[in-house]
Amino acid sequence: MQAGLQTKYENLLNMIRTYGSVSIAFSGGVDSTFLTRAAVEALGRDRVVCVTARAASFPGRETDEAKAFCEGLQIRHEFIDFDEFEVSGFSDNPPDRCYLCKSALFSMIIAAAEQAGAPVVFEGTNADDASDFRPGMRAIAELGVKSPLREAGLTKDDIRQVSKALNLPTWDKPSFACLASRFAYGEKITKEKLDMTGRAEQFLLDKGFKFVRVRIHGEEHFIARIELWPEDIEKLAEGLLREAVNAYFKKLGFAYVTLDLMGYRTGSMNEVLTAEELNL
Repeated sequence: MQAGLQTKYENLLNMIRTYGSVSIAFSGGVDSTFLTRAAVEALGRDRVVCVTARAASFPGRETDEAKAFCEGLQIRHEFIDFDEFEVSGFSDNPPDRCYLCKSALFSMIIAAAEQAGAPVVFEGTNADDASDFRPGMRAIAELGVKSPLREAGLTKDDIRQVSKALNLPTWDKPSFACLASRFAYGEKITKEKLDMTGRAEQFLLDKGFKFVRVRIHGEEHFIARIELWPEDIEKLAEGLLREAVNAYFKKLGFAYVTLDLMGYRTGSMNEVLTAEELNL
């Protein structure tokens, strides 16, 4: 590990050591897995509790991977069942949807952490996240949830490098955001459309694409807009695979299947927001 990264990591461990015990909002992704590993090193596994939410917006594969990791490290792992459709305004999908959802979700995580005897809650926001439109970060701050990775100045690339040095299986795992982020703002979110999107993405993953986003547009005739790494666009355009993807997506209920020629980029759904909306 490079000296600069080693210093950042030691600073993170020292920060964590100032707490007697912690609960971690654990998705099983790159950031929360790294944070959990650091917390175990700093405090010992007996003083770390992972809390994972089961919800329609989170694919089952993510929950399964989170469970397997905690079992491997023998960390206490609590599950909460979260129904995002009970959150007022969620299904209407306003630009601050993530704020509404995170406020409700983290309130439940805090309650679970208190019941587990580890009331200090950590979450995995990193130093890069401040540069994107993330209204959920406001909810996290309002609830007093700690973001040690951001406080330690660790970027996503830093986290991947240190994760690799620590032999974490997630060091090269593609980033994931909840399935609700696939919807254009203002378009209704339903459980059926979440399921369509999740199945569509899983189909592409099963075809060998390591990173995918299937954005859904339209209220009556649904359009699937596929985002891939730019170098994978040509692969999807191949005849037989293109036909198989089109046929499966049509079977799911998509009227039209499109490929975004710009490829994946963070926050593509935010490109249509006004400056006022971005300052929510």
